[in-house]
Amino acid sequence: MSEVIGIAGLTLIAVAWAISLKNPPPLRLSILYSAGSALLTLYALLSSDVVFILLNSLALAFSLASAALRIRKERGRRL
Repeated sequence: MSEVIGIAGLTLIAVAWAISLKNPPPLRLSILYSAGSALLTLYALLSSDVVFILLNSLALAFSLASAALRIRKERGRRL
């Protein structure tokens, strides 16, 4: 039952992150978030916590996507 609750929470967070990609946060925030998510993913792997592994892997993916979108947006302004 606790895994179902964890997966439900993970799903809601992932949907919120996907929505936030429309207006990416500042690049510095995305870089810090990516680094933190990478470390937490490693911690989750060492702890063998499947929900925590998925959550932080997705957090890392979304923060890297946000950084890429922000860089693309900034480059578009310079052209």
